[in-house]
Amino acid sequence: MTRIDAKFAALKAEGKKAFVAYMMAGDPDYDKSLEIMKALPEAGVDVIELGQPFTDPMADGPTIQRAGQRALESGQTLQKTLDMATEFRKTDDTTPIVMMGYYNPIYSRGVDRFLVDAKAAGIDGLIVVDLPPEEDDELCIPAQKAGLNFIRLATPTTDDKRLPKVLQNTSGFVYYVSITGITGAAEAQATDVGPEVARIKAQTDLPVIVGFGINTPDTAENIASVADGCVVGSAIVKQIGEGKSVAQVAAFVKSLSDGAHRA
Repeated sequence: MTRIDAKFAALKAEGKKAFVAYMMAGDPDYDKSLEIMKALPEAGVDVIELGQPFTDPMADGPTIQRAGQRALESGQTLQKTLDMATEFRKTDDTTPIVMMGYYNPIYSRGVDRFLVDAKAAGIDGLIVVDLPPEEDDELCIPAQKAGLNFIRLATPTTDDKRLPKVLQNTSGFVYYVSITGITGAAEAQATDVGPEVARIKAQTDLPVIVGFGINTPDTAENIASVADGCVVGSAIVKQIGEGKSVAQVAAFVKSLSDGAHRA
């Protein structure tokens, strides 16, 4: 059982929904980014999604693209992202960390080496947005063998024919993208999301977490009420991009997590 599995089992036992927070590793720089990461569990974050900056982030909207650019300009690398996880684990051995990004940095490092290093750093799961299920032998199956969850995205365009393929080797949770398009583009609506979550849950026992288009405590509550939890990314990254202090970012995150936990 991974930390992700344990966390969702504990939340289910408490009758609580999950709040997942995304942040870009190394934004605006390594030290402040690590401080923010360390503040997230206290702010009510159940799972941390740690973005790995990449030069060609095709699924990300402008807010997260700019965060990736800031991180790369400050010298963030895949190794430094693993170092952040290692540092975080010195004081927190329970909060799950999901590394989210693109395949190129992992491929460049070498899959076998990356998986050994990620596991040693305390990474629990991976979301790699540009590796479809047809490429499962590339990273997904080796990752699961190494004890890491491999989390897939389902979207409004994932029809009933495609869904079983998407779910086939998924573990940890299913990330449902509430809107078509890029991150930070529109607001998620519970009336649209609810039936889609039910459709996915009819085909899997995994928790279904909804992301994209959630930027207020009320939206977090509404979306979490029709799913197993929600993810907020762009709204948090925007606060960091505006130069807010660690305490200000943490307070904003807490308002969102309180919303999700009310659901």
